[in-house]
Amino acid sequence: MAKTVLITGASSGFGAACAEKFAEAGHNLILLARRLDRLETLQHTLQDRCQVHIDRLDVTDSSAVSDVLNRLPSAFKNIDILINNAGLALGLDPAHSASLEDWETMVNTNILGLLRVTHQILPGMVAKDSGHIVNIGSTAGSWPYPGGNVYGATKSFVQTFSRQLRADLLGKHIRVSNIDPGLAETEFSQVRFKNDREQATGVYKGTQPLTAKDIAEIVFWVTSVPPHININALEVMPVCQAWGPLSVDREMG
Repeated sequence: MAKTVLITGASSGFGAACAEKFAEAGHNLILLARRLDRLETLQHTLQDRCQVHIDRLDVTDSSAVSDVLNRLPSAFKNIDILINNAGLALGLDPAHSASLEDWETMVNTNILGLLRVTHQILPGMVAKDSGHIVNIGSTAGSWPYPGGNVYGATKSFVQTFSRQLRADLLGKHIRVSNIDPGLAETEFSQVRFKNDREQATGVYKGTQPLTAKDIAEIVFWVTSVPPHININALEVMPVCQAWGPLSVDREMG
């Protein structure tokens, strides 16, 4: 049976790959992102497989979130799966020299944007006692690295909020899953380094990173297990990635 799937940040990367995967299964899609031209291209590609509704949305704009979700066509109002994918990292500077504007953008997108969309959609899921929220986090939420400061902190929030949602929804047939990808080659690094393609490409040099399609397969699986199963959290890295050793500065003694 076809479900209605809402995906934020759907114009590229994990979001676009998830749209492709769910379209293959014949699910109907609500695709939201800032870049409407990319959504239009994606809609054209997918519309022969499922119904697709697109709209421009910047999740940092609270009134826009309300407006866009309130004006969904009647055929798309009954949302079964919400994939909170919109998010970004900006910069890799240490905290003492990082841009406050970048910090605020990450908080407003990765935390407040996710909260705005969830707060709007969740009551409908509770009313029908059915639904699944998938939050896209990051291994940075568990494993800090130099320069990850606020980005990692926002993804720690996503982890904890996902768990708290499950606690609040106990007794209801609503699932919540947190997916934490590690090194993955999308536009992520290009955005982080503000279109410095050389620096962004260097992140993946000599590696075999995860792909957007890999994460889409995982998200689809998490939503496809029997309805009495909840995948609470899933952390995934490419084989070429692992945790670094505990850092010790030996010149401070």
